[in-house]
Amino acid sequence: MRFATRVEGAGKTATGLPVPDEVVEALAAGRRPAVRVTLGGHTYRSTVAARGGRYLVPLSAENRAAAGVAAGDDVEVELEVDTEPREVTVPADLAAALEHDEPARRSFERLAYSHQLRHVLAVEAAKAPETRRRRIDKTLEMLREG
Repeated sequence: MRFATRVEGAGKTATGLPVPDEVVEALAAGRRPAVRVTLGGHTYRSTVAARGGRYLVPLSAENRAAAGVAAGDDVEVELEVDTEPREVTVPADLAAALEHDEPARRSFERLAYSHQLRHVLAVEAAKAPETRRRRIDKTLEMLREG
């Protein structure tokens, strides 16, 4: 389903793509459908979210850069329902830490894709090995606490 919209900014970094109600209805996949978003030749996976009485698709800084768009740009968007399973690729060091911490591993496995991804991205964004280790330790602690 193709439509035109404007990239919206909200705050310092958050951006989103408003999705017309009729597009969400035409997808026929519920009110929060998992979708593949194609924007500026770049495709990424996301979920349509209801916010403030309207629908939006999140647009991260990474996806804005890959698509070559910024807040305020008028864009053509293509959405298609995403039925592929969503699985996070866990980096080896985090996977090893989870293997040695049964409560954290069980908690991680129960998390939704987006929450697993949030933990993985935090670890992967660390530039220094010490920072990466601290983030893994913090992730395990958070997972143990629930």
